[in-house]
Amino acid sequence: MTAATLKLIGPDDDYWVSQRVSRGYRTPEGDGPLNEGPTVIVECMPLSLKARARLFRDGIDVVVPSTRRTPPESVSPRAKTHNYLNLVLGDLEAKAHDPEAWAILLDTRGFLAEGTGSNIFTVKDGKVHTPRSQYVLGGISRETVFELAARIDIPLVEADLDLYDAATADEAFLTSTSLCVCGVRSINGARVGSGPAPGPVTKALTDAYIELVNFDFVAQHLKRLES
Repeated sequence: MTAATLKLIGPDDDYWVSQRVSRGYRTPEGDGPLNEGPTVIVECMPLSLKARARLFRDGIDVVVPSTRRTPPESVSPRAKTHNYLNLVLGDLEAKAHDPEAWAILLDTRGFLAEGTGSNIFTVKDGKVHTPRSQYVLGGISRETVFELAARIDIPLVEADLDLYDAATADEAFLTSTSLCVCGVRSINGARVGSGPAPGPVTKALTDAYIELVNFDFVAQHLKRLES
């Protein structure tokens, strides 16, 4: 799929290429197997570069919905499965408040957890904080930020973060496969920090990410503002 897609896209375009694996068809009791083994689906779709361009210019507006993240006692968030309904419900609630908002759910203890495919980080006094991995899916971009922070000597800790931590943060940013790193402008309508997004720590991590992957994903998005 990747090889076929690369022949069709321009040098500055991007596509998701995903694979989904199920356990396969559930054979009714007493019947013979209709299809043994897992079902594999490989798909691709273009990244929303133009629609998301303003996020890299202005920052993301985060809304924390009343829907709480499914607790690890029920379903572990650390395994990447397609049980996303809980996150989708939270996202629908956030978008009913603001159609362009990104939802970040609280866990059942009242601490920041995660969004649909995104992890949240806050920055206070030069130190980066993010929810503990027991309560979130440790995304690839999240783990990359851990590595980059260590490389450029930015302290980073996993901790329980509540809405007070978010309200008093100097900076905040989200990570995801499609965004990589993108600054947060507001949380529940309150501006994050005193300056524009991204802040200096977010910018340093973004620059390190760009250097690591040898591709300026921020410029890739910002070009779409002109088209």
